[in-house]
Amino acid sequence: MKRQASAVWQGSLKEGKGRVSTESGVLAQAQYSFSTRFESGIGTNPEELIAAAHAGCFSMALSVQLGNAGLLADKIDTTAVVTFEKKDAGWTITESHLKVNATVPGATPEVFAGLAQEAKAGCPVSRLLNATITMDAILVT
Repeated sequence: MKRQASAVWQGSLKEGKGRVSTESGVLAQAQYSFSTRFESGIGTNPEELIAAAHAGCFSMALSVQLGNAGLLADKIDTTAVVTFEKKDAGWTITESHLKVNATVPGATPEVFAGLAQEAKAGCPVSRLLNATITMDAILVT
């Protein structure tokens, strides 16, 4: 299975503009620029898209782990916070922190914590990132 997205950039780094699109069409010519990446401009940026991918991937991976344990979540609410820092080698994604709140009838906090750790380690996006991945996983009762 292969998935694809494309980006087109025109101009210099600071004054230029880019557009990003996905094969599915969910993103179609979405704007990104220096200001959306390093300031607070309107549009998206690669780090935001990675955070969205990590949150979505983790939520699905946790659903699998719960299912394998005979549990079904009413809701898994995940936010990924990606840290983008200037290092000696250049700008680097150094961390992705997952904030997870899940309502899982029948789960104990201990079982939930273990399954969340397995999902964090097994999520394909977690395995892709060469960064520290931390997590706060809360079972909502």
